[in-house]
Amino acid sequence: MIKNLISKWTPESNDLDSLENAGEYIGMMERLFVFGFTIVGQWSAIGFVLGAKSIFRFGNMRGKDDRKMTEYVLIGTLLSFGLAMLSSLTQIIDTFLTNKFFATLC
Repeated sequence: MIKNLISKWTPESNDLDSLENAGEYIGMMERLFVFGFTIVGQWSAIGFVLGAKSIFRFGNMRGKDDRKMTEYVLIGTLLSFGLAMLSSLTQIIDTFLTNKFFATLC
């Protein structure tokens, strides 16, 4: 879904040193971590994940030619984190409302 939303900004890349589908797996793991950290209320851990990704990802993107790729990655990361946080907060609210509803029945 994220890939489709940001596909119009996809830069052309000739990076043969990258692992096949690595970006997809990294994105899935990020969303799982953000979802889990939001569920348990560990907001600082989400900041740690974002900071760690920034250090690793943007450390090798220093040339002026890498600006489009940097912007593309940043848009995807923020969209991914936002959707993961929104879905986990929705889950928290749903659980709270469901428990409150069942508590009134007892």
